[in-house]
Amino acid sequence: VQLVESGGGLVQTGESLTLSCTASGFAFDGTSMIWVRQAPGKQRGAVAGIGSDGTCHVATSMKGGVTISTDNAKNTAYLQIHNVKPEDTAAYYCAGDKEMFGFSWYLGAWTYWGQGTQVTVSS
Repeated sequence: VQLVESGGGLVQTGESLTLSCTASGFAFDGTSMIWVRQAPGKQRGAVAGIGSDGTCHVATSMKGGVTISTDNAKNTAYLQIHNVKPEDTAAYYCAGDKEMFGFSWYLGAWTYWGQGTQVTVSS
Protein backbone atom coordinates (compact mmCIF):
# COMPACT_ATOMS: atom_id res chain seq x y z
CA VAL A 1 0.00 0.00 0.00
CA GLN A 2 1.34 3.40 -0.94
CA LEU A 3 -0.04 6.92 -0.72
CA VAL A 4 1.64 9.71 -2.63
CA GLU A 5 0.74 13.36 -2.12
CA SER A 6 1.43 16.06 -4.67
CA GLY A 7 0.44 19.60 -5.51
CA GLY A 8 2.25 21.48 -2.79
CA GLY A 9 4.50 24.44 -3.39
CA LEU A 10 4.78 28.16 -2.88
CA VAL A 11 1.52 30.08 -3.23
CA GLN A 12 0.42 33.64 -2.60
CA THR A 13 -2.05 34.64 0.09
CA GLY A 14 -5.57 34.54 -1.29
CA GLU A 15 -4.93 31.90 -3.96
CA SER A 16 -6.48 28.46 -4.04
CA LEU A 17 -4.51 25.26 -4.05
CA THR A 18 -5.44 21.66 -4.79
CA LEU A 19 -3.48 18.82 -3.26
CA SER A 20 -3.70 15.26 -4.57
CA CYS A 21 -3.26 11.92 -2.84
CA THR A 22 -2.93 8.91 -5.13
CA ALA A 23 -3.24 5.45 -3.66
CA SER A 24 -1.86 2.14 -4.80
CA GLY A 25 -2.60 -1.15 -3.10
CA PHE A 26 -6.13 -0.23 -2.15
CA ALA A 27 -9.09 1.61 -3.59
CA PHE A 28 -10.42 4.86 -2.15
CA ASP A 29 -13.91 3.76 -3.08
CA GLY A 30 -15.33 2.41 0.16
CA THR A 31 -12.14 3.19 2.10
CA SER A 32 -11.69 5.85 4.75
CA MET A 33 -9.09 8.54 4.22
CA ILE A 34 -7.99 11.74 5.93
CA TRP A 35 -5.93 14.84 5.22
CA VAL A 36 -3.65 15.99 8.02
CA ARG A 37 -1.29 18.93 8.23
CA GLN A 38 1.67 19.83 10.40
CA ALA A 39 2.83 23.41 10.66
CA PRO A 40 6.39 24.19 11.74
CA GLY A 41 6.81 23.59 15.46
CA LYS A 42 3.27 22.26 15.88
CA GLN A 43 1.65 18.86 16.16
CA ARG A 44 -0.15 17.23 13.29
CA GLY A 45 -3.78 18.20 13.04
CA ALA A 46 -6.64 16.75 11.03
CA VAL A 47 -8.01 18.88 8.22
CA ALA A 48 -10.71 16.83 6.53
CA GLY A 49 -11.52 13.29 5.51
CA ILE A 50 -13.92 10.90 3.87
CA GLY A 51 -15.47 7.97 5.67
CA SER A 52 -15.90 4.47 4.32
CA ASP A 53 -19.52 5.36 3.50
CA GLY A 54 -18.44 8.34 1.43
CA THR A 55 -19.43 10.96 3.99
CA CYS A 56 -17.16 14.00 4.01
CA HIS A 57 -15.86 15.34 7.29
CA VAL A 58 -14.22 18.73 7.74
CA ALA A 59 -12.55 19.93 10.91
CA THR A 60 -14.51 22.76 12.50
CA SER A 61 -11.60 25.16 12.18
CA MET A 62 -11.36 24.41 8.46
CA LYS A 63 -15.02 24.63 7.46
CA GLY A 64 -15.50 26.95 4.55
CA GLY A 65 -11.82 26.89 3.81
CA VAL A 66 -11.37 23.47 2.22
CA THR A 67 -13.15 21.06 -0.08
CA ILE A 68 -12.41 17.36 -0.07
CA SER A 69 -13.23 14.95 -2.87
CA THR A 70 -12.15 11.76 -4.56
CA ASP A 71 -11.91 10.52 -8.14
CA ASN A 72 -12.38 6.78 -7.82
CA ALA A 73 -11.44 6.17 -11.45
CA LYS A 74 -8.03 7.71 -10.73
CA ASN A 75 -7.91 6.35 -7.16
CA THR A 76 -7.02 9.85 -6.06
CA ALA A 77 -8.26 12.06 -3.26
CA TYR A 78 -8.12 15.83 -3.43
CA LEU A 79 -7.96 18.62 -0.91
CA GLN A 80 -8.73 22.05 -2.25
CA ILE A 81 -7.68 24.90 0.02
CA HIS A 82 -9.47 28.15 -0.71
CA ASN A 83 -8.13 31.62 -0.07
CA VAL A 84 -4.90 30.38 1.49
CA LYS A 85 -3.35 32.30 4.35
CA PRO A 86 0.19 32.25 5.80
CA GLU A 87 -1.11 30.12 8.66
CA ASP A 88 -1.94 27.39 6.11
CA THR A 89 1.80 26.89 5.67
CA ALA A 90 2.41 23.27 6.62
CA ALA A 91 3.32 19.84 5.42
CA TYR A 92 0.13 18.14 4.27
CA TYR A 93 -0.26 14.39 4.57
CA CYS A 94 -2.93 11.96 3.52
CA ALA A 95 -3.65 8.73 5.34
CA GLY A 96 -5.92 5.79 4.69
CA ASP A 97 -7.16 2.64 6.31
CA LYS A 98 -8.73 -0.35 4.57
CA GLU A 99 -10.24 -1.79 7.74
CA MET A 100 -11.79 1.33 9.24
CA PHE A 101 -15.55 1.46 9.43
CA GLY A 102 -16.76 4.99 9.17
CA PHE A 103 -14.29 7.71 10.06
CA SER A 104 -12.01 8.71 12.91
CA TRP A 105 -10.44 12.03 13.91
CA TYR A 106 -7.89 10.10 15.99
CA LEU A 107 -4.67 10.16 13.98
CA GLY A 108 -3.35 7.04 15.67
CA ALA A 109 -6.14 5.02 14.07
CA TRP A 110 -4.81 5.48 10.56
CA THR A 111 -2.58 2.77 9.13
CA TYR A 112 -1.17 4.04 5.87
CA TRP A 113 0.46 7.45 5.46
CA GLY A 114 1.96 9.34 2.58
CA GLN A 115 5.27 11.16 2.73
CA GLY A 116 3.65 14.58 2.69
CA THR A 117 3.72 17.61 0.45
CA GLN A 118 4.86 21.04 1.62
CA VAL A 119 2.66 24.08 1.20
CA THR A 120 4.21 27.48 1.82
CA VAL A 121 2.02 30.56 1.70
CA SER A 122 3.71 33.88 1.19
CA SER A 123 2.22 37.13 2.32
